[in-house]
Amino acid sequence: MTTSATVALRRGPARRGNALAYVAPALILIVLFFLTPVTGLMLRSLTEPQFGLQNYAELIGSGTYVRIFANTFLVAGVVTLLSVVIAYPVAWALAVMPERWSRLVFAIIILSMWTNLLARTYAWMVLLQRTGVINKTLKALGLIEQPLALVNNLVGVTIGMTYIMLPFVILPLVGVIRSIDPAILRAGALCGANSWQCFTRILLPLSLPGIAAGALMVFVMALGYYVTPALLGGTANMMLAEMVAQFVQSLVNWGMGGAAAFVLLVVTLILYGVQLRFFGAGRTS
Repeated sequence: MTTSATVALRRGPARRGNALAYVAPALILIVLFFLTPVTGLMLRSLTEPQFGLQNYAELIGSGTYVRIFANTFLVAGVVTLLSVVIAYPVAWALAVMPERWSRLVFAIIILSMWTNLLARTYAWMVLLQRTGVINKTLKALGLIEQPLALVNNLVGVTIGMTYIMLPFVILPLVGVIRSIDPAILRAGALCGANSWQCFTRILLPLSLPGIAAGALMVFVMALGYYVTPALLGGTANMMLAEMVAQFVQSLVNWGMGGAAAFVLLVVTLILYGVQLRFFGAGRTS
């Protein structure tokens, strides 16, 4: 065995030990602040008020709870779809516009993310109410005769959440689109492809990892969102996060709250697994 091979073999365990030392703090944080609480919550969902699956059976068997799950997945799906449709042209514009303008638009998008969530949600409450700017503008243009009901329903929740979630799709999409070599699009055009064919057969397939990453992030966040649905949706259009909060804070029913939260966690992990299956860890990140 050569000297270089012997040195490499000796360094292998040392490198693995160094790598473990680097990731140990993160692993400890995950175990203490994620795995331990989640495990405790799951155990309470199985043991309160008595041991068994009665909490999960009640969640699945009750029409009220099923409707709340349906509202949650419906809103999350619509918000994800709207966010992707709106964010894609914005990300494309950011990727191709001059650097100076791109930085300005990027700063505006980042500033919207940094603005307090409550302030943004209350701003939408003012805009969407029956005497708000949107209804007044539509009436002034003659498009409607009576004010539209845009708050205290799922429409308002969808509008507010789409606005809040847009940056989480735009940011990964911009990175993916910028990484695509423009020569590929030029080559497609030289081969006779029109603009639509270049988009559907070249640009869109190459940007799918960014779309998948942004869509998954938005969908998972929308499933567990609390503030915006609570303020814009009202009690008649409750979503899953509100139900969990009500179980824990108002009803002090940790068993049902834990069951609902654990179902949400399982759905999230399944969606992440599906994304890894089709896009892989490297392309997803």
